[in-house]
Amino acid sequence: MNLYVHFPFCRVKCSYCALLSRGGASESVRAAAVARVVREWTERDAAPLETVYFGGGTPALCDLSPWTGPLAAWLSPGAEFTVELHPGDVTAAKLDELVQLGVNRISMGVQSFDDAVLAEMGRSHTAAMAEVAFRQAKAVFPNAGLDLIAGWPGVSDDAWRTTVARALALEPVHVSCYTLIREPKTRLDRAVRQGRVVLPDDAAALAQADLAREALEAAGLRRYEVSNYARPGFECRHNCAVWRGEDYVGLGEGAHGREGTVRTVGTATGYERTTLTAEADALERAVFGLRTAAGLDLQAVARRWPPLAPRRDAWRATLAALVAPGILVETAPDVFAPTPRGFEVAGAVMAELL
Repeated sequence: MNLYVHFPFCRVKCSYCALLSRGGASESVRAAAVARVVREWTERDAAPLETVYFGGGTPALCDLSPWTGPLAAWLSPGAEFTVELHPGDVTAAKLDELVQLGVNRISMGVQSFDDAVLAEMGRSHTAAMAEVAFRQAKAVFPNAGLDLIAGWPGVSDDAWRTTVARALALEPVHVSCYTLIREPKTRLDRAVRQGRVVLPDDAAALAQADLAREALEAAGLRRYEVSNYARPGFECRHNCAVWRGEDYVGLGEGAHGREGTVRTVGTATGYERTTLTAEADALERAVFGLRTAAGLDLQAVARRWPPLAPRRDAWRATLAALVAPGILVETAPDVFAPTPRGFEVAGAVMAELL
């Protein structure tokens, strides 16, 4: 089983962020949220955990020590335990707390190594602070990665190359490089609507994502999903489990979960539940293969999810038609994987199958 716990607290809400999170919560509010999810976990019929992911928001704004006992008994040998960190979280005491908790993987939200861009994003750290924090965290957790955002307004290609180079100089074993999305009701969205910010067009944003791809792959980080690169053996096992269609428990306000045909979304007071049909459940799980370098194996899909077997011939025709234009490559009979161009339009390809 896989576990995701959401911590909806931030120092300050970033200008581009549409995730469920809020700044300025008191220590007592944060402690109550931790107590809630620990209680919910201990009340479950728990199963051995292969992966745990503490995301947000900013998990390390909370005292995470109440999780130590409840998780220790359920972590499988060799389980992956990831915590997202903000550069401002990194202190010797916090890193020691994470060690005691059983954490063995860190994902640090850096986003840029340009101080002007960081200020526009609303990030409460500088590039130099991020470099110091990442080195300190990596000394304790060798399995440490960082996030970047491509396509920020006004960033030249040369400036973007500098950000990617500064990231690589830190020798991360994992890099997530997201292309900026204009999310409704964010501060960035309001600035665009008011004419105060002009976003780069899609071609320019994707060109910067491709510059990052070239640099990351040249440095030995393999692209294994649309936005994710890793050295061999350092892929995020939790996210890979989700993309492979495995179940995951979601705990906390804003957390999504998938257990059997039931989908859950955490609210302030509980969970909203939706039950899918067997076919809808199988569709959701299967198509995410097209986000990954492994691609979609139609024979394996038909065996694993029998409700999808009748779609196999139609899906083969749809996917085969995308080989000639360079969107997909057939790596083995009935196995279709995205090319670099295919990664850029993975959502549209998935929509074709749906």
